[in-house]
Amino acid sequence: MENKKYYLYVLVCGDGSFYGGFTDNVAHRLHQHQIGKGAKYTKSHKPVRLLYSEDFESKSLALKAEYAFKHQSRHAKERYLMEHGVDPILWVN
Repeated sequence: MENKKYYLYVLVCGDGSFYGGFTDNVAHRLHQHQIGKGAKYTKSHKPVRLLYSEDFESKSLALKAEYAFKHQSRHAKERYLMEHGVDPILWVN
């Protein structure tokens, strides 16, 4: 039996802000954000693009990663993304 994966994902919004979330289906969740049904924040900050996703073995670990990402300063979020291989040019609209 295959274990279900859960993901931390990071979007860049139309105003250059970051949005972090968790899901078990990144493509579906991204689509939901793009059509304005993903989250209140992204609905008013469209368009959104996927910058990063990371898989976790459990829902709990993915939720902890999401919480940690969301509660960082902008500078810390940028550092996190760069440390995980996201080129800063990608978060400029």
